[in-house]
Amino acid sequence: MNQIAKMHINSDTAVYGSLVFTCEKLIRHAILHPNRFKYLVQRCQNVITIIGSGKVGGDAALFSALRKLDREILLLDVVKGLPQGEAMDLNHMLSEQGIDVDIRGSNDYADMKGSDVVVVVAGSGRKPGMTRMDLLKINAGIVKDVVENIRKFAGGSTIVPVTNPLDPMVHITYKTSGFDRNRVVGMGNMLDLSRFVQFIHEATGYSRDSIRALVIGEHGENMLPLPRFSTVAGVPLSAVLSKQRLDQLVQETRQVAAKVIELKGATVHAPGNAISSILEAILKDKKRVIPVATPLDGEYGQSNVSIGVPAVIGRGGVEKIIELDLDQHEKEWFHRGIDSVKSALAGL
Repeated sequence: MNQIAKMHINSDTAVYGSLVFTCEKLIRHAILHPNRFKYLVQRCQNVITIIGSGKVGGDAALFSALRKLDREILLLDVVKGLPQGEAMDLNHMLSEQGIDVDIRGSNDYADMKGSDVVVVVAGSGRKPGMTRMDLLKINAGIVKDVVENIRKFAGGSTIVPVTNPLDPMVHITYKTSGFDRNRVVGMGNMLDLSRFVQFIHEATGYSRDSIRALVIGEHGENMLPLPRFSTVAGVPLSAVLSKQRLDQLVQETRQVAAKVIELKGATVHAPGNAISSILEAILKDKKRVIPVATPLDGEYGQSNVSIGVPAVIGRGGVEKIIELDLDQHEKEWFHRGIDSVKSALAGL
């Protein structure tokens, strides 16, 4: 037992005493020494489950497979045949790419037993003309049922809620699961961030790779893009663009999801990519600073509410919440989001 306690795993490599193994080599050693290496082999085999096999769930599986985050990804859905068909289609693509990640489809919650991370995409999506909050009562019951099954079959997992309205669903997930709050990592502002970066890119003409931006608060109409905490190659955004132009970019970031839905019926690729970015930070223990929705307990002067804040994301989920020194205008927008989420939760 002392030997096991000294073992350490970090995504692609395992350390046992002074020896370093790749996960593939470790599995070979485990065949010869099963008792000695059983624990580490289990840690090498990350298990991703995605509940909800529609367009966003399918894209989350696709991007996660392309990043090679796991040897196996499970797609779960209550619709018979849907996750199986999606898995087949994705596996055909991965085969041509030579990527050895197997995607399985299932309609049985018991199949997610042992999952390290469970993504919750299940629920109804936004239709043209709807706000995220319009989905509240439709999706609250669905998410509760899903989370109860996660608690039953994958009680040691970290949950990544995606279902809208995101922030209330994160809080419902937290309360229903009974998990420590660090194990609830909501995908919201990570998606908003990608949109803000695109608008900055369009306004400046500079490479997306040079842009570092930040969006916090409610994943909705009260989100808070933060030009003051955003840069281009280290240069403050305020030194690159006028205040009038920055205000315009902030407003466009708040409204663009509705525009995409109006034009094509749903947002798909950007959410799928945002999910896989969060999964990568968790499973590879990257300690990456990402804005995610998570329950607050005194941070920003708030408790008993979940909302988007910058956080260090690693193997432990939300490992640290970073508190920004917001100015008065930023605080007002942040509190608008807090009030909106609290009002939504009170109405359930």
